[in-house]
This record gives sequence, C-alpha cells and structure tokens, in this order.
Amino acid sequence: MFAINHAATALIIKKKFPTVKILWLLLSVQAVEFLWVIFNFIGVEKTSTETSVKYIGDIHLYHMPFSHSVLSALIIAAISYILIRYFFRIEKLALPFAIGVLSHIALDLLTHAKDIPLLFFQNDPKLGTELYPLFPYAAFLLELGYGIFCWYYFGGSKSLLTIIVLFNLANFTTFSPDIVGLEKYFAGEPILLTSVIAIQILVTLLLVGFLSEERLNKVKFILFRQS
Repeated sequence: MFAINHAATALIIKKKFPTVKILWLLLSVQAVEFLWVIFNFIGVEKTSTETSVKYIGDIHLYHMPFSHSVLSALIIAAISYILIRYFFRIEKLALPFAIGVLSHIALDLLTHAKDIPLLFFQNDPKLGTELYPLFPYAAFLLELGYGIFCWYYFGGSKSLLTIIVLFNLANFTTFSPDIVGLEKYFAGEPILLTSVIAIQILVTLLLVGFLSEERLNKVKFILFRQS
C-alpha cells in the first residue's frame, strides 16, 4: 500500500491501544519501509523500472529480501517486542508496536505484485496478489476505501479525512495506465523513486500524527468537562 494508507493504519491501532502515543504507532507501521528506503539508497536492495513508466505495474521491486520478506517482518516485530518490553520496559507499547510492524507486510501482500519474498535468504517463493499490475483501478479503490475506513474507525476529524482522501487522489495517476502523471519521471531513476517515497512517508506520518491529535484533544476536552 501507499504511504498515506500505511500511516492511516496507525489510527486503527491507536483506537485499540488508546494509551499509546500515536508517534510510536506511526513509526511502527512504516518501520519496514524505512528499512527499504535505506537499503535502496545503499544498494543492498534493488528497484527497477520499464523504459517508460505509465503506472505502478511498470515499477519492479524485484529485490527487497531484508526489508519486505515475511520472515524479516516477523523477526523485526519479535525483536521490537522483546526490546520494548524487556529492555526499555514499556510494556504497553510492545504489542501494538509489533502489530504495526506486521501490518505493513500484511497490507503489501494484499496489493503488491509477486515481489514479497517469504524468506530473506532465498529468492523464491515470492508472494503478492498482483493487484497493482493486473487490476490497478481496483487497487486504487481498495486503498482509498481502506484509508477512509481507518479514519472512520478511529473517529477522526474532517481535516484528517481530507488529507487521507487527497493523498490517495494524488496517487491516482500512478494506478492509471491511461493517465500518465509525474511517475513518468521515475523511468530508469530508482533513486529518484526512492527519494519521493521517503518524502511521502515523512509528510504523511507528520500530517496523520498532527491531525489525529484533533480528535484526541476533543475527547480529552469532553472528558474534562464531564469530570
């Protein structure tokens, strides 16, 4: 899934674990993607494109065994849980953080081409529904609907809903083979692609984190008035 909808996932986790700060949940849902960005910048993982990029199916995340394999996600989640609970002794954060880490791979499996390795130490098998390359418009509707669901479940503000919808709409041309947008500049430029994704991650985390506080502050105000 795209950055805005991974960020929106933190809202669901926050609803289930209301005492945990949203910042940590936002970092957890994108922990895997932070690793992907770093590994692509240093050349440990690889991304390629077709000679002409018209939509997401022309972008190939063909080598990302360490950040995006299912086994890696399980290991990262387990290490996070152990460190947070037993080393930092923040018991209430350990489980939701681990859930956030695992949510990233679970959501990517729903949409990606077969580019998610099962294991990090061998290339095959690779998993994914292939929704992006085969049914890109359905993938767009799924992502938009999921982002809105996260907002609704959380009970967020209108400003938060607007941001989720706008960022999904901004990605529309990436899903459309018929309408070519800025993604055409990614052809043969994997580092540019990685940089844009990194910026999207940071911007969406900041906006979702900031705007989610509107709802939280409203709840605190209501509780304060009733007490």
